[in-house]
Amino acid sequence: MPHIVALGRLMLVNARDILPVVAVIAFFQSAVVAAPLPQLAEVLVGLVFVLVGLTLFVRGLGMSLFVLGQDLADAIARRGNLAMLLLFAFALGFGSTIAEPALFSVVAKATDAAATAGILARDAAATERFALLLQYSTAAAVGCSLVIGCLRIVMGWPLIWFVLGGYTLAALIVLGGNSPLAGVALDAGAAATSAINIPLITALGVGLATVVRGRSPLTDGFGMVVLASLMPVLLILLAGLAIG
Repeated sequence: MPHIVALGRLMLVNARDILPVVAVIAFFQSAVVAAPLPQLAEVLVGLVFVLVGLTLFVRGLGMSLFVLGQDLADAIARRGNLAMLLLFAFALGFGSTIAEPALFSVVAKATDAAATAGILARDAAATERFALLLQYSTAAAVGCSLVIGCLRIVMGWPLIWFVLGGYTLAALIVLGGNSPLAGVALDAGAAATSAINIPLITALGVGLATVVRGRSPLTDGFGMVVLASLMPVLLILLAGLAIG
């Protein structure tokens, strides 16, 4: 019974969050396009599917992966084995990013756009290879960023060095190069950190800062997500320069 009540409350919250998007689309469809919404019944059924699916998805993550990931991150951080910690950090970043629906959407759109622009051959093998390469390289970059983030907390390195240095390098590459993947890199970096891995990444950083002597969970534990967004940007930008 408590799970059903919690599920109902979460569904109401999700409905409230979805409502502004629906209202904007409905307003522009009626006021700007000035035409009835095509296939209205199918659209309404689809909205119900979105609401139910999103609710089950978020609730399921909260009951399973988030709890397990937070407990595991805390347990490994307390063991004091740096090699095991870094291996776990990479695996956590890689695995959780592969599962990100937002990244999957960006990869699919980027693959279609690359094929339309003539960068890719229009055959199934080439597009699938490009999509897998983009998805897995982004996931590997997030994994590497978590390794760097853990080392930063353990060693006491200031976060600002990595943030300013990384984004300065990204800006220089975008301004100085003509990479066809510049836009894809920026979107992939944002999509790589979303609903699934942000709580896990944050739990790892805060848990590690809690057990390392002299570190503050507030000051040192946060900042992992910005590194996880930055690394895919740099990797794809450099790859774009190589193929450009």
